[in-house]
Amino acid sequence: MSARNLDRQIRDGDLIAAADIGSNSFHLVVARYAHGELRVVDRLRETIRLAAGLRKDGTLARDRREAAFSCLARFGQRLEGFQSHHVRAVATNTVRQLSNPQTFLLPAETALGHPIEVVSGREEARLIYQGVAHGLPMNDDTRLVIDIGGSSTEFIIGQRYEALERESLQVGCIASSLRFFEDGKITAQRWQRAQAEIGVELQQFVANYRQRGWTEAVGSSGTMKAIGSIAQANGWCEQGISLEGVGKLREYLLRVGRIDALDIAGLSRERVGVITGGVAILDAIFSTFQLRQLTVCETAMREGLLYDMLGRAQHTDSRNTSIDALAERYGIDAAQALRVARTANALFVQVADAWQLDNHAEAILRWCAEIHEIGLAIAHSQHHLHAAYIVANSDLAGFGRQEQAQLACIVRCHRRKPEQASLRALPERMRGTTRHLIALLRLAVLLNRSRRDGPLPPLRVLAQGTDLTLEIAAAWLEHHSLARVDLEQERSFLKAIDINLQIVKRSDCKAVA
Repeated sequence: MSARNLDRQIRDGDLIAAADIGSNSFHLVVARYAHGELRVVDRLRETIRLAAGLRKDGTLARDRREAAFSCLARFGQRLEGFQSHHVRAVATNTVRQLSNPQTFLLPAETALGHPIEVVSGREEARLIYQGVAHGLPMNDDTRLVIDIGGSSTEFIIGQRYEALERESLQVGCIASSLRFFEDGKITAQRWQRAQAEIGVELQQFVANYRQRGWTEAVGSSGTMKAIGSIAQANGWCEQGISLEGVGKLREYLLRVGRIDALDIAGLSRERVGVITGGVAILDAIFSTFQLRQLTVCETAMREGLLYDMLGRAQHTDSRNTSIDALAERYGIDAAQALRVARTANALFVQVADAWQLDNHAEAILRWCAEIHEIGLAIAHSQHHLHAAYIVANSDLAGFGRQEQAQLACIVRCHRRKPEQASLRALPERMRGTTRHLIALLRLAVLLNRSRRDGPLPPLRVLAQGTDLTLEIAAAWLEHHSLARVDLEQERSFLKAIDINLQIVKRSDCKAVA
């Protein structure tokens, strides 16, 4: 089967899976796509407390690492037989904070048997909203969604399936329990300190959220469900979480005074050590956002991952929208971007089989062609560096951090001497494909240097291992001396990324399709 034509569709009856590698718990959800709907058939969950093992120097305690890898190995056993494009695994805030995430990700991916994406806080928020929106009745209400995780809390305002506002704060139930109640004592003074410091964080965006407004407030994930269970088990509210319920729970915590002494209806033993930090966060949220009631939703980010996978397979990929928005924001020359994209694709189809480049690689190349000149909005000098900075640091919905770094690397290397350091910074599993896409984009840019519409010169490209041969019409080169010089120079440039380019002038070369 052609590498380029690998079937990435999700068909009726297919199983797909999503792994949420969170700061408190790891989740795996398996669903079957049937009659246009996703039906969950299996769930696995383990409490790992990854955030509790995060040291100040950005390393992870050995016991938390080992617990994580053991859990992922068990998840991997459940995923045996799954096609790679039917599994999506995402790591969140604790892995984002590691000083060297690859030291965790490499063995983690080996244990799971699938790549693991690290998502930004705002991308995590978008995925959470997708899960919540698909778990609630569809209407036109504007919803405020809040998800208190182990080391971060996400806030989203959305309508139907679209997230309109997304924020992520570095406060979570584990992190806040350790920060404000490290020795296990719960006092009024410590509670007030927690409210003041968390409140300051919330003030960064609460005014904007209030101005946007919402009809209904919704809480998702384990902390919200745990607090809701306590409130209902003790008769403080009939459903969800109320302002009165939060107040009653706060009074109980302060009355008991110690985390290890907590024992109340609705509180599971595994939540005892982290519930205090979660309640402190929710108390500050209710006060700052002036909430009176929260609905608690059963679905969260893992379900959002499933629906995002389904959207990608059905050609409603949010990444396309992000690239289009980036190109528009920086006023790129759309005609030139289209020329380069068409040329890059024409080269891609000729080498896809030899280099084992699939549809995802084709999409990456197209996205890079569409935005490779965004750095011109800053300055022509070093515009490839400006472009790489913009791509690496923009909020691009749908992209994981590694994938975004791959885009930045390719646009960084599309001109001048490619930088090996940016390639080495990528996960090893991405480097080979990235190297090949850099070579194709560079040739596409070079062949369109005139910035004029017209057919490509008669040429053919052949690939084998690290060798790339460009057969091009001798007559065309004779009339395009600048391109001839550029191509000769390109040989040394591509050598820097271990691509051996050979230029073959042929009198019988035919034009590409």
